[in-house]
Amino acid sequence: MTTSQAPSGVIYWFRNDLRLHDNPALRHAIALADDHNTWLLPVYVHDTALKLTSPWGFVRTSDHRLAWTEMAVSDVRRQLAGLGSHLLQITGDPSDVLAELMARLSARTLVCEEIAAPYEQAHIRALQKHGLDVQTVWQSTLMAPEQLPFAPKDVPDEFSSFRRAVERHKFNPAQPASSITRMPILPAHPSLDGLATTPSASHTFAPLNDPRSAFPWSQPAFHGGECAALAHLQNYCSRGLPHSYKATRNGLYGADYSTKWSPWLATGALSPRQAWAAIQAFESEHGATESTYWIGFELLWRDHFRWLHHKYGERMYWQRGLSDAPLQAQTHNARGFERWCSGQTGHALIDAGMRELNATGYSSNRLRQNLASYLIHDLRCDWRVGAAWFEAQLIDFDVYNNQGNWLYLSGRGTDPRGSRRFNPDKQANDYDADGAYRRLWK
Repeated sequence: MTTSQAPSGVIYWFRNDLRLHDNPALRHAIALADDHNTWLLPVYVHDTALKLTSPWGFVRTSDHRLAWTEMAVSDVRRQLAGLGSHLLQITGDPSDVLAELMARLSARTLVCEEIAAPYEQAHIRALQKHGLDVQTVWQSTLMAPEQLPFAPKDVPDEFSSFRRAVERHKFNPAQPASSITRMPILPAHPSLDGLATTPSASHTFAPLNDPRSAFPWSQPAFHGGECAALAHLQNYCSRGLPHSYKATRNGLYGADYSTKWSPWLATGALSPRQAWAAIQAFESEHGATESTYWIGFELLWRDHFRWLHHKYGERMYWQRGLSDAPLQAQTHNARGFERWCSGQTGHALIDAGMRELNATGYSSNRLRQNLASYLIHDLRCDWRVGAAWFEAQLIDFDVYNNQGNWLYLSGRGTDPRGSRRFNPDKQANDYDADGAYRRLWK
């Protein structure tokens, strides 16, 4: 985190932290405004680049992913209004429109969460080139950098080594901060609405309403906002589901086969520390089991992908990734990719998985591994095009997890065992022996 001269006003830029609970970056912005007796304006930017065509020839972000994010934005806007504040929404390139907004308000200080991915980092550098004081706060992991048993630049490359080191260090994430209940004053501007770039109709999307969905986000209980996220977390624990997590986590359909936290974690509507604290409280009351341990295991894996980004940056996006092994000479199978995207590969399990993904924006972790493996190893496609397709489609797209998992499955990551190829026939027999999932998405 960087600091400089006293601010004349503070802009808080919501990024992937669309919540009021456990938000250290927002708390830092509030403290800055309070300490200097100045105003604070929360802002969300609808990034127009997300609707551009990717280098692979398809739109970078699907309407259903944008719809999911918009639900989280709307929930934050409603909550801020209840505190007498306001969420200003602007549209464009984030660095450009934020710099313009700050010039209009004569503000020099901007606070936001830190995201250690190249595209997101480029926006911060661009804002700093405008001479602005940009203060970033790292907050998307269970533990803060200073809590790690090593410097972030020295994070072990292999997950198993990372996990063992953290557990030996008596892994103990900080308790989540309480929810924001008070906001500083807003800037004395004649019309905040006049500052907004009103989201066009292209920013109004309806959730996908497929009754077969394993994540039925057209239902109120699965709304994309923070309030629904916290209610879902409480409901998951009150029903005793943490004790069955390990036995059910490889399920393919139904709302209860996994925690279903990932869509809310992806937008920041749910803090990972809040989720972990809920599991700790559950263990205190009902006892720790292998299943509750496994939930923490998965959250640690999520953390590891974040620290790898912090360590390697742009290398996570190179075709050769983090591996020194030579790239195999092959041409990207564009036709195979088209068949994969449309669920027309001819393999029933893979095609069912792609139909679910396209129809709902969601897929089980077990299916995602199979879909990625089939694209890379059976269709011989460039792993980066699969990562881009998942980025476009998944409502729980998370830049760290997505890139890390595709590197892992392609053998271009840090797994010492090399690439991971799943036998789709065996997987179908193991996880869909009665064919129920394949029939559901035929």
